[in-house]
Amino acid sequence: MRLTRRAVLLGALAAPAEIGAARGESGVPTAPLPAPVPVPAPVPVPVRVGVLRFGTVSWELDVIRRHGLDVAHGIALAASEFAASQATQVALQAGAVDVTAQDWLWVARQRADGADWRFATFSTAIGALIAPAGSPVRTVADLPGRRLGVAGSPLDKSWLILRAYAQRAHGIDLARAAETSFAPPPLLAEQARAGRLDAVLTFWPFAARAEAAGARRVLAVADAVRGLGIAGEVPVAGYVFSDRWATANRAALTGLLAAARAARAILARSDAEWEAIRPLVAATGDGELAMLRDAFRAGIPAGRTGAQAGAAAALFAVLAGIGGADLVGPAATLPPGTFWPD
Repeated sequence: MRLTRRAVLLGALAAPAEIGAARGESGVPTAPLPAPVPVPAPVPVPVRVGVLRFGTVSWELDVIRRHGLDVAHGIALAASEFAASQATQVALQAGAVDVTAQDWLWVARQRADGADWRFATFSTAIGALIAPAGSPVRTVADLPGRRLGVAGSPLDKSWLILRAYAQRAHGIDLARAAETSFAPPPLLAEQARAGRLDAVLTFWPFAARAEAAGARRVLAVADAVRGLGIAGEVPVAGYVFSDRWATANRAALTGLLAAARAARAILARSDAEWEAIRPLVAATGDGELAMLRDAFRAGIPAGRTGAQAGAAAALFAVLAGIGGADLVGPAATLPPGTFWPD
């Protein structure tokens, strides 16, 4: 085969390049490059959360787990269910869980006594004063002499707010003027259905269920707060943890709060998601589910912690004036550090 001058020149140019590829730039033979070593994925950090068996926090945690939001934010949720709020408090204090859901007022009282609990808001939803459809109670001014059921105890925050509002707006001391009984919300709902109560002050999920069944809303506790001159978004419930745990596990806490915000965003925009959690919500029908959904959405925090803490401090002063040391302990003002910063 006859080689042309062009082919000879191209072969001469290609040979050094091939040699360089085999021997490297210095001409010394090189070994093949090793295969890349896969980098193992970070192991999610376990976060132990204590929740009420039928509490609304379990709705949020269910969304987190089903959508993998915990793993996506570097944590692995391990939820423990309890039958009562006091049981979750005991578990938190004993170190059996890292985080639980509580009222900020409980955190403030504990901090006043030297504890290091912190609070991160997840809901501003609060209860309402409701009345059965046939009740003569139309306004707070109608409560004197009427049978009033109150969820919780005489130191329940909503009850103290209602008392303060009634005194300021109508000059009524409800503790003396109404026939008041304190009981768990399910028992109060049963008593109201039986016609044994003229009005009920209850927590927001029970108020929503009652309204779906035909009860009338007399006054939202949030409106009573505004009637006391307290502006802004007032927090109600939140994730509670120790300052020591938060300092040692800051990335895990950040992941939990981020996953929770993402879950609330899904619940805020997706009606289909409410169908997915319907078994947990235990709504008796579509109307009740819609009422619970709308009330939950209305309670999703919109503001920053700093503004919420300011509103909480103003409310703390009102509550301390009524509940006294039995409610707030030795603190005259909201203890510093109660709210975890954004």
